[in-house]
Amino acid sequence: MTTLGDAQLERYARHIILREIGGAGQMRLLGAHVALVGAGGIGAPAIQYLAAAGVGRLTLIDDDAVALSNLQRQVLFTTADVDTAKVDAAAAAVARLNPDVRVEGHCVRLDADNASTLLAGADAVIDGSDNFETRLIVADTAHELRVPLISAAVGQFDGQLAVFRGWEAGKPCYRCLVGSDPGRPDISCADQGVLGALTGVLGSLAAIEAVRAIVPFGADPAGTLLLVDALAFRFRTIALPKDPGCRCAG
Repeated sequence: MTTLGDAQLERYARHIILREIGGAGQMRLLGAHVALVGAGGIGAPAIQYLAAAGVGRLTLIDDDAVALSNLQRQVLFTTADVDTAKVDAAAAAVARLNPDVRVEGHCVRLDADNASTLLAGADAVIDGSDNFETRLIVADTAHELRVPLISAAVGQFDGQLAVFRGWEAGKPCYRCLVGSDPGRPDISCADQGVLGALTGVLGSLAAIEAVRAIVPFGADPAGTLLLVDALAFRFRTIALPKDPGCRCAG
């Protein structure tokens, strides 16, 4: 594709008139590839907005099926999708939303053996996985592949989001934030609950950062951590320095 068709000019008109994106930026989005680890609370809204934005290729990695309890927050899915593989239900939803977007669904759990293959060729990776072991694997693989990592997480009324490019001088990696302890206990939203709309906020913010990774605009978020406190109605951004003792520092 070398030019935008008439239907695309209309579909993406609100992007095209943004000076920071424009027609050239929209063409880059259409040629881009974003991988999403997890099609749940974070992934579902991110998938919707990336598809609507015209990101041409989405790789979805999730081994779970839609459950009735997911529908309180994973609004990409409907009651009719219950018991359907999330990647299949998401692909069908994207097909209804935007024919410009190609979805590659992998109904598997990402692990150390398949991570490099699943994430290869991506322009950005969004990690919305629900366990710490997977997050470390995603982070290490994205770092090795030199793919920007957008990491988002939610719990009860709190959320956090950061962009990691730890191979760059002065920029932290995910392990600069969390350390290297793979034995960290996982606390799921099934155990503690989560405000449904908060996952939409963090998933939408993750989609913004994936778009920014493809078509740079505004301030560079790498090196900061966004904290969302829905109880206190507060957003905070704190500096996230590179850990000189981390292996990403050499």
